Amino acid sequence: MATDRLGDMRLFAEAASAGSLSAAGRKLGLSPAAASARLARLEAALLAKLFDRTSRQLQLTDEGHTYLAHCTAALKIIDDAQAELQAGQGVVRGKLRISASTDFGRHLLDRWLDAFIDAHPEVRVSLTLTDSLSNLHQDKVDLAIRFGEPENSALVARRLAPNCRVLCASPEYVERHGAPSTPEDLEHHRFIVLVTGSGPLNEFHFAKGEQTWQYTVPMADAWESNDGGLVRTWTLAGRGIARKTIWDAAEDVRAGRLRILLPEYVAREPGVYAIRHNTRYMAPRVRALLDFLIEQFAREAVALRDVLPHAE
Repeated sequence: MATDRLGDMRLFAEAASAGSLSAAGRKLGLSPAAASARLARLEAALLAKLFDRTSRQLQLTDEGHTYLAHCTAALKIIDDAQAELQAGQGVVRGKLRISASTDFGRHLLDRWLDAFIDAHPEVRVSLTLTDSLSNLHQDKVDLAIRFGEPENSALVARRLAPNCRVLCASPEYVERHGAPSTPEDLEHHRFIVLVTGSGPLNEFHFAKGEQTWQYTVPMADAWESNDGGLVRTWTLAGRGIARKTIWDAAEDVRAGRLRILLPEYVAREPGVYAIRHNTRYMAPRVRALLDFLIEQFAREAVALRDVLPHAE
């Protein structure tokens, strides 16, 4: 094997993931010309064409798909070996790739990461904020923080904290439109709905004692966005009622910017989870962050009692 074949393999895998050779080259610190030359060198050594370049976006050939599967497995073995060595040394350093929902990431996780980096200054962070589920392998994510367990059994989920979702609105909205007294009153109100890759989150569930309710927001009448941060902005501006996790809403509720509606009807939901690859080895930086998050969520869960007494 050529001495730099490993670098060529990483370039190929990055290009397949990004659908762009130039983007892969930039990520690895290569100019477009250098990236193109290295890919050509790899194809010449393999005597196979890996990409179809007839379109603007790179498309894997059949040979490319076959080689990508082997490349991915080989690179994973090498990365796991490095992680094992680092774990043996107990070194907390390197690039930490995290994924989280937009509102949670901007208004809570960012502060927590500041404290984590203060304790581990050799760690560098890559934070992806998205309200759709991440492909941990394709997006090269070490740890994803999500509300609810993953359906993919190949992933490992560690429960970090309990969770519930609450209806909230600005004081200005409540002053203009009133506050619902029961779930049946919701049909007379305006809503702001978060839309994810799985569709709009417009089905609301409620519980009080043994009784349960469900309300589906008519999307034709709703404001909608795929950005949780924008949903928050619109809610603060009084555009309508939004359904948010208690973790996202707590700070605004404490500050008086939002009010929780129908608090006695809040239904418990699946908790907050840290999701990672099902691998034997966990890099020290990932383990350190996981332990840190467990501690932070436990501390914050106690503080949530002043916002919603039965949130824990």
